[in-house]
Amino acid sequence: MTAETEMTTFAPGCPVAFPLRRPGRPFPPPEYADYRAGEGLVRSELPASGPVWLVTRHEDVRTVLTDPRISADPSRPGFPRARRTGGAPSQSEIPGWFVALDPPEHDRFRKTLIPEFTVRKVRELRPAIQQIVDERIDALLAAGNSADLIADFALSVPSLVISDLLGVPKADRDFFEAKTKVLVTLSSTDEQRDEASKALLRYLNRLIQIKGRRPGEDLISRLLQAGTMNRQELSGVSMLLLIAGHETTANNIGLGVVQLLTNPQWIGDDRIVEEMLRYYSVADLVSFRVAVEDVEIGGQLIKAGEGIVPLIAAANHDGSVFDKPEEFNPERSARSHVAFGYGVHQCLGQNLVRVEMEIAYRTLFERIPTLELAVPVEELPLKYDGVLFGLHELPVTWS
Repeated sequence: MTAETEMTTFAPGCPVAFPLRRPGRPFPPPEYADYRAGEGLVRSELPASGPVWLVTRHEDVRTVLTDPRISADPSRPGFPRARRTGGAPSQSEIPGWFVALDPPEHDRFRKTLIPEFTVRKVRELRPAIQQIVDERIDALLAAGNSADLIADFALSVPSLVISDLLGVPKADRDFFEAKTKVLVTLSSTDEQRDEASKALLRYLNRLIQIKGRRPGEDLISRLLQAGTMNRQELSGVSMLLLIAGHETTANNIGLGVVQLLTNPQWIGDDRIVEEMLRYYSVADLVSFRVAVEDVEIGGQLIKAGEGIVPLIAAANHDGSVFDKPEEFNPERSARSHVAFGYGVHQCLGQNLVRVEMEIAYRTLFERIPTLELAVPVEELPLKYDGVLFGLHELPVTWS
């Protein structure tokens, strides 16, 4: 479903289409292999902001994500945007959206949040995550012998986990899923994105006010007590965690289940999570950047003010780093992947994502060993229109 099985050619020096994801074609796009094999970088054109450089080699992507001459701040001149409201918001739009800040401003938020997502802290969450997974499977089994595993399991599990962590009532899960879907769908209009963003922030502002009066044993309450950010910033941080905390994980769970159903020899193997993260690289299009000084990447001079798009899936399918990258092989050492980014902006919640994926895969196949696809794998509706790659639906049955 994702192998680079066809090769295409492109004319060096001529801008290529963006995004490269297309219905009915493999993911990652076959062009990525061509781009890695060429010299320098590849020029593309974004509808809302003009020319950008596409970065596809593993080493070059890691350089882009760590070079201090390259910024993640969308308020910088020349920062690339796929749409007017697409991509990371600036601090003037959503204060506290710290992944769109550069050090040292970025560090204030990250240092406060790091203790909340350590390996030890996430280990303490395992019983709660296990309970959520079991409850969702209980609901699946009670409803019959078929389901859409995306709506009924893959989205529900991480949504409930992050909601519990933040102190969001479970009754509001559907609201968050609906608004988040709008924000991460490339085909959403600017107006739809604006409305969804405002609705989420209004809700979070009210929730923070409640936690300020009646603190609980949740992350929002602890962040309020830490006092390192104001309430407006805390709303932005909470919104970021909600979106990053369930949509990305849901896509990984759904795609991973398909991989295990089509390759059952890997069911129960503890190594599958890391390879799933590398193989699918669902966050391929999230790390937009802009050069703030002239910088050379991969032999290409990038001038100050020029936009850069490091393609995560291209880096994770670089054959110079991963042998036969088009093959799903949990026996390989995949830890050098950049599925969670790299450098100071590397995903804070990566430990949580790994545990959620591991518990979801293991428990699902232990409790429903006869699980199978309800449609041929080639008919599964993939998210070609999403900022994040994944499945719209995953129809399954069991006996």
